[in-house]
Amino acid sequence: MKKEDNLALVSDLILLARADDKVTLSEYDFIMRLAFRMDLEKSDVDQLFENPLPSKNSFSEIERITHFYKMVLLMNVDRETHEKEILAIRNFGLNMGIREGVINQVLIQMEKYDDKVIPSKELIKIFKTFYN
Repeated sequence: MKKEDNLALVSDLILLARADDKVTLSEYDFIMRLAFRMDLEKSDVDQLFENPLPSKNSFSEIERITHFYKMVLLMNVDRETHEKEILAIRNFGLNMGIREGVINQVLIQMEKYDDKVIPSKELIKIFKTFYN
């Protein structure tokens, strides 16, 4: 993926982290770990915190699913799920072309796990149910 695409993806994560009007240390650390995996520098991420980029919707289906899952993980990394975050993740999902039924199932299923992390096999089952 190109650097500008990665910047847009990290920017989405930052906007989601800010949805509840605060960014916790665990959310910041999670964003930084993902950014480093995308070969982004700390200065790139700090710039995005100052000036977020608009979302991009021109990614493949698997990239959108992966990005949505990262957003779900970020939403739960601080073990607090706020209504503003749920609204934001719904909007991000719909704007990415994720079906509403998938979003609803993911939000329901995550509540079944202590850490709210849906195992990847279960997540794939949800997507297969709605996309096949």
